[in-house]
Amino acid sequence: MGDAGRPASPQTVQLGLTVRYFLGLGSNLGRKRDNLSQARRLLKKNGLRLLRTSAEYRSQPVGDRNQPWFINQVLEAESGLEPSALLTLVKRLELKMKRTPGRRRGPRRIDIDILLAGRRIVSTPRLKVPHPRMTGRKFVLVPLCEIAPRALHPVSGKTIRRLLRETNDQSSLHKLRNRRWRN
Repeated sequence: MGDAGRPASPQTVQLGLTVRYFLGLGSNLGRKRDNLSQARRLLKKNGLRLLRTSAEYRSQPVGDRNQPWFINQVLEAESGLEPSALLTLVKRLELKMKRTPGRRRGPRRIDIDILLAGRRIVSTPRLKVPHPRMTGRKFVLVPLCEIAPRALHPVSGKTIRRLLRETNDQSSLHKLRNRRWRN
């Protein structure tokens, strides 16, 4: 708890150690590439150290296909926040970017998912890490493999490269021409 019995803000809930996170970004409403750029800026402004970023990919919606295609990207970042505090932060940033509640897996201006948190496994009603559906999604595995092909999935023990080879996802995915991005 913070001062006067109020819950601590996400910035104050620290592990004392730095955790290496992989985050998935996605947008299929508005100016999609600009939405990803704004999300990166806000993450950095809120204390995440961005280490690497994948290219941006245009991807076919999975599940509910009756919506616009997405632009997706994966970031590698470091933070002293514990995973639950990082989730609180990313949900706050999504609201700041005017993400509105809608149907599950429906259209959205921004989506920020915690894919991996080092080798940690988190399973709470609010948060599951590694992300429970990441191994079946090319729009996650392709950009993640681009920046961290040897990263290990802490549950399966398989590398991201191997998970990508083994996925059954046949959805379309197209790498976009890179735009300049600065750390």
